[in-house]
Amino acid sequence: QVQLVESGGGLVQSGGSLRLSCAASGVIYRSNAMGWYRQAPGNQRELVATITTVGSTNYADSGQGRLFISRDNAKNTVYLQMNDLKPADTAVYSCNADIKSNPLLPGMPYWGKGTLVTVSS
Repeated sequence: QVQLVESGGGLVQSGGSLRLSCAASGVIYRSNAMGWYRQAPGNQRELVATITTVGSTNYADSGQGRLFISRDNAKNTVYLQMNDLKPADTAVYSCNADIKSNPLLPGMPYWGKGTLVTVSS
């Protein structure tokens, strides 16, 4: 079993910063691609950013230049540094990771439960 647990959400004023963390635990041989998604009230879940094992990143246009994804492979943890936050960034942020628990089997996708980020104007 693998669990992903997010932390770091909260209430911040417009223009402020937050750093989200997502730690994977359990039976882990290797963490493959990891990423952050968000879902605002009334909206569908959308991609924020992804990062591969070797650090290649991909960002949604909405976060370019303000949101930065990184990871620590030794800790099986992915981070999201969010700067210059705007009210439109208010959402539940969830992490996703493709985890190999067995070197002979393909990885499986796992999701965290999410952490709420609220940006006040």
